[in-house]
Amino acid sequence: MARKRTTRDHIVNECVQFFSYLMAERPKFHFFVPLMLFVWAVERWILPFSNWVPLLVTVWATIQYGSYQRLVLVEDLKRKWKQVILNNSPITPLEHCEWLNKLLMEVWSEFINPKLSKRFSSIVEKRLKHRRPSLIEKIELQEFSFGSSPPILGLHGTRWATSGDQRIMHMGFDWDTSDMSIMLFTKLAKPLRGTARIVINSIHIKGDLLLMPILDGKAILYSFESTPEVRIGIVFGSGGSQTLPATELPGVSSWLVKLFNDTLMKKMVEPRRRCYSLPSVDLRKKAVGGILSVKVVSASKLVRSSMKKSSSVRQHSSRRNGLVEEENLDDNDMQTFIEVELEELTRRTIASPGSSPRWDANFNMVLHEDTGILKFHLYECIPGSVKYDYLASCEIQMKYVLDDSTIFWGIGPGSSVLAKHVEYCGKEVEMVIPFEEINSGELTVRLVLKEWQFSDGSNNSLDNNSHLYSQQSLNGSSNIQSMTGRKLIVTVVEGKDLIAKDRSGNCDPYVKLQYGKALHKTRTIPHAMNPVWNQMFEFDEVGGGEYLKIKCYSEDTFGDDNIGSARVNLEGLLEGSSRDVWVPLEKVNSGELRLKIEAVRDDNQGAMSGSTNGWIELVVIEAKDLIAADLRGTSDPYVRVQYGNMKKRTKVIYKTLNPQWNQTLEFTEDGSPLMLHVKDHNALLPTSSIGDCIVEYKGLLPNETADKWIPLQGVKRGEIHIQITRKVPELQKKSSLDSNTSDLSKANQISVQMRQIITKLRTQIKDGDLEALSLILNDIETVEDVQEDYMLQLETEKLLMLEKINMLGEEIYKSSPPQSRKNYVV
Repeated sequence: MARKRTTRDHIVNECVQFFSYLMAERPKFHFFVPLMLFVWAVERWILPFSNWVPLLVTVWATIQYGSYQRLVLVEDLKRKWKQVILNNSPITPLEHCEWLNKLLMEVWSEFINPKLSKRFSSIVEKRLKHRRPSLIEKIELQEFSFGSSPPILGLHGTRWATSGDQRIMHMGFDWDTSDMSIMLFTKLAKPLRGTARIVINSIHIKGDLLLMPILDGKAILYSFESTPEVRIGIVFGSGGSQTLPATELPGVSSWLVKLFNDTLMKKMVEPRRRCYSLPSVDLRKKAVGGILSVKVVSASKLVRSSMKKSSSVRQHSSRRNGLVEEENLDDNDMQTFIEVELEELTRRTIASPGSSPRWDANFNMVLHEDTGILKFHLYECIPGSVKYDYLASCEIQMKYVLDDSTIFWGIGPGSSVLAKHVEYCGKEVEMVIPFEEINSGELTVRLVLKEWQFSDGSNNSLDNNSHLYSQQSLNGSSNIQSMTGRKLIVTVVEGKDLIAKDRSGNCDPYVKLQYGKALHKTRTIPHAMNPVWNQMFEFDEVGGGEYLKIKCYSEDTFGDDNIGSARVNLEGLLEGSSRDVWVPLEKVNSGELRLKIEAVRDDNQGAMSGSTNGWIELVVIEAKDLIAADLRGTSDPYVRVQYGNMKKRTKVIYKTLNPQWNQTLEFTEDGSPLMLHVKDHNALLPTSSIGDCIVEYKGLLPNETADKWIPLQGVKRGEIHIQITRKVPELQKKSSLDSNTSDLSKANQISVQMRQIITKLRTQIKDGDLEALSLILNDIETVEDVQEDYMLQLETEKLLMLEKINMLGEEIYKSSPPQSRKNYVV
């Protein structure tokens, strides 16, 4: 029965479509139908006709229906043919997309502009700080907005093209806006000395944009087909806190224009491409760094003739001697090595012979953002010479994806795309990348992303120890929790965009905070998606990298609902400083909590325990494989250590690339970064840098020692060997006489040392020995640092003594009889 009803409905629909077609395509059909009805009525009741009239009508109807079916078939074939052309044709016809620009105008102001402005503001601020001119001492981004005018896409149409297996969309890009607002506040260096505001208020970019979907639609690469036409408008503001007149500063406009053009040229013009990922899920984690293991395996198809030609064009050859010497050597006689570069960190392999050299060299590289560009430079060693020639280069880019995966991509043969997708850390990826600017040669590398580090202090490493430590921290089950003597003041300020849990579309939120073994809870705010608590809680700070665990709940009669959780890494929180952060909630689609976190010294605990401030003990042991800074191929290295405002240095070891200092330096701990600068000593000329590094110590437990070999940054090679200990002294009971005696002996020791140094200084001034004078100045700086530490120690002991006197006075007052108390008060 149901089948008959379906067939009848289909026939009715077919008849309706057919008559609709007749009404549209045959205008005279409107008059023909009444005429036929009139003729039929005459034939039926007035004057009968023969039987040929119904036959004629039937034939005519059959012809019209056949014409209609042919038209339907032709339209269907045209549609299928267009689909075949779209899938198989190298180039599709131009298609206009006014609808896209109309949609872009509707969503630009309230959605796209805020998101793009927030994203680009952080990128611009970092780039400005790292590449500011000498005229500007400090620069700060105060405002960033692209304005209300979106770019126009595909003004003359869009089309798809095919290059090999890669589909590419060509789209025009035309952006001309005069209402953008990018405001920079600058502090100028000498000789200008003052502050000024720089405003970028207009921009013009015109070019052809390329969009390339990769990895089955998991990401899109985008770039300009050629260098776009770029103009930016710059004005210099006045008023407010500005101290200089509103006139153009020399060189600033050209610097900003050059910075903008360089950014486009190096990252967004073919074959350089940027990546926009399209993850299936968003874990709401912000990657702030990572650790990458790079293995340079081998190269192949290296041909000397093509590489020498490229080298002469680039004029990078002979970086040591500056001259090019053509030698008729066979390809198998080449000695080549690879220099690996990631931002300011560079490492190089050993030289290997032949046209297909093999290195198998492993390096650990550090990422400081959620993206990175890994560059590989190929050099040739000249036999019997310290000279080496630049031959070619290639690069691999990487990006963290919000579903906790990683995308690697590079330039393939013929400017094609090579892309790999890694779902989790620890998985090895092998890529074969052709060298650029030459006709032959390719490099094989293997990459292992060991871990991504996130803004909340967590990481996604698969290392067993890291995984165990993370689980202990998450569950609060660590057996060793050492107190640091500080208090953490955590204020739960407010929340926003929390998820709804009741039928009315609201929730009744409260927050639980867990730190170590302490647990606190806020009050419940009824019917609030954006609650405000402003509740303050106090925790005793725990060493060992303990996290602050946050869980947000919605109160309910039959059981509270979890509406998100998060972890906050409190490492690196300086004493006396306040951190105001918005913490996104995990495991939910929306929701953020605003926290204010402050670390303060627990004075009561310090007075009761009698302990003084801890200090950092740094032992600078040795270094190896330093670069040669002198013409004789050696260096005179020493180490200058900077900790906050304090600076100390080791002795100078002359004429060596593998110095041994074995020198101990101490600093009062205040949470500042500990930086090592390895310098080459010169008696007359300024010292030159041969590398620097930062020593991480904040993760150490009290009185724990770490032994490290740290690679030097800013140079091609070199490592330094150090031992670092966080010293926390125990309470030592000493009599006041012994304390005074030791204080007097230390004060006398400093005084005697200063007198001896002054005597040496006078003698060396008379002799005119400049090298000895520099060493004496170093001794003076060391004594000054010792004196500062001693003064700090005296100040601490003074405070402890006053506290003990007050406690003793209170005990005497409480133990005295009432009459004596009255007399004492009077």
